[in-house]
Amino acid sequence: MLALNWMSPRLISIEPDDSMSMAIRLMKDYDIRHLPVIQDGRLVGIITDRDVKKASASDAAALEVHELAYILSRVKVSDIMTPRPFMVGVFDTIEEAALIMMENKISGLPVVDDEGHVQGMLTQNDIFRALISLTGVAHGGVQFAMDLPDRPGSIKETADIIRRHGGRMVSILTSYDRVPEGRRRVYIRMKGVDRSKMIELNNELSQVGTLLYVLDSRQGKKELLTLGRLKDRSA
Repeated sequence: MLALNWMSPRLISIEPDDSMSMAIRLMKDYDIRHLPVIQDGRLVGIITDRDVKKASASDAAALEVHELAYILSRVKVSDIMTPRPFMVGVFDTIEEAALIMMENKISGLPVVDDEGHVQGMLTQNDIFRALISLTGVAHGGVQFAMDLPDRPGSIKETADIIRRHGGRMVSILTSYDRVPEGRRRVYIRMKGVDRSKMIELNNELSQVGTLLYVLDSRQGKKELLTLGRLKDRSA
């Protein structure tokens, strides 16, 4: 999943010599929190709503409105921007972008082409949109969380069992976090599962791994089916 496909291509930018008041106006007019600072077609910095608030907070309370407006018009973007900002390329993945954001505690990244020209912005909201798409959660269905042996074919065996009970694949995600060596967690979302045979399905899944939970999203309601509750439903 490339940054190119998930970034916002509507590029709103500003120049180093523009005023802070212009930056504030652009952010408000376009409802954005990040402004790439571009000079001669190249990215030289970035300014965020946090930079603006930090720059104007100290004396704002003691100033009259016209005094504050005058000061904001005199402060240049270059005075408060972050120079040499983090960025990603158009062919970098959103996973790489998310890692940069998390490690550096930032909420947006300019996306540049091979020549260094800014093509768009990738923000936390774009990452969230990609996550929603990747998981298929908007399509509902049943999510099966499994602890499986990390060997070839274990995911296919699990998915095939669910398919035999009417399941149609929506998504498969895997994780190696918080599992012992030689294991992995797998999250499979299926639609069309025959819910009347959940106990039988659970028993079959237990032959290939450990069923952690089953989350049923049906008709706008979410129901967590633990092993105990599955047994209760069959009584």
